[in-house]
Amino acid sequence: MTQTAADWMNSDVLTVTPSTQLSDAIKLLVDRKLTGLAVVDDDSKLVGILSESDLMWRETGVEQPPYMMFLGGVIYFQNPATYDRDLHKALGQTVGEVMTGHPISIHPDTTLPNAARIMHEKRIHHLPIVNAENCPIGMITQSDIVRAIAAV
Repeated sequence: MTQTAADWMNSDVLTVTPSTQLSDAIKLLVDRKLTGLAVVDDDSKLVGILSESDLMWRETGVEQPPYMMFLGGVIYFQNPATYDRDLHKALGQTVGEVMTGHPISIHPDTTLPNAARIMHEKRIHHLPIVNAENCPIGMITQSDIVRAIAAV
């Protein structure tokens, strides 16, 4: 019988809201030894993920995209909107300013191989598991997938 994401998910999913102070969310991550949190709206519906990757901008900083001046105009070699987004994340003070919005999620009956495929293809480390109302009921991580492999 094929195992499902529900078989290996952490059902003690901790959530924060977009208005949660980033310092409080970071403290929660550290105190609970977590690598990511589900972000929910006032109706407990999933709206984002706050992961360690989202917090790396605070330490690494943001580099201005390369450009050149030509005939009084600026020509960017990379999309300047990306710079604006990354700068906003680096300076953010609330979860909503730093989180990854519109997260990929799965349902509890998703097979473990499909969950692993999604995580690998999308290069994500956390996969929220939601019910029919899009409310998080669990979280599966790459570590959970590895534990499942080891249990075989």
